Amino acid sequence: MSHPPSVEELYDKQVPRPAKSPAKAAQIQTQNRRREFLERNPSYLVNLDHELADPVLYERLVKRHQTSAERQQEGQAKGYGRVLEADLARGETRLSAIATEAAGEQREDMTQAKPKWHAASDIDNPWDAAAGSKEHGVELWREFLRERFIRGGDEDFDYTRVDGNEEFDVVVRRDEEDRWFDDEEPSWVGHGGEAGETGVQDF
Repeated sequence: MSHPPSVEELYDKQVPRPAKSPAKAAQIQTQNRRREFLERNPSYLVNLDHELADPVLYERLVKRHQTSAERQQEGQAKGYGRVLEADLARGETRLSAIATEAAGEQREDMTQAKPKWHAASDIDNPWDAAAGSKEHGVELWREFLRERFIRGGDEDFDYTRVDGNEEFDVVVRRDEEDRWFDDEEPSWVGHGGEAGETGVQDF
């Protein structure tokens, strides 16, 4: 008569993960390649042009904590055209928020509506929180840019040079190496009456 397996036996056996669909596996591969791109190109997250991705959020997280001198320096780096474009975008967002409230619809803040790359997520985002300091604000802003990039939300970026590049498959190669070492069995050979792994004697 067979007995049900004990708790120790159940935990001792590895349970294989459910197989991912081809579409899900491709999505994961693409996002991993984009993460690796950001690891190799940290300058992407400090590019001042990204303010236009969400000018209101940038103002709340970054500009609000800057000194007058820092704002002036940043404005000089961006150029008058970029500064004006960001200011106009912020103004349009605020006017849209006022019009929405006037129509009787509730709106908690004046941030832009969620973009397409974010619409499917119901999770609260860290960048929606208030920034307690300049450093915290910059950290939240970069987290926003990182998530936006990984999910394909940067419409000005040519993703084909990353998504189709096997050079960025660092995670895949690491997993393959781990599997190779896990599957590799030690080769025991005899030598001079002693046994050692891969020809190395044990003393």
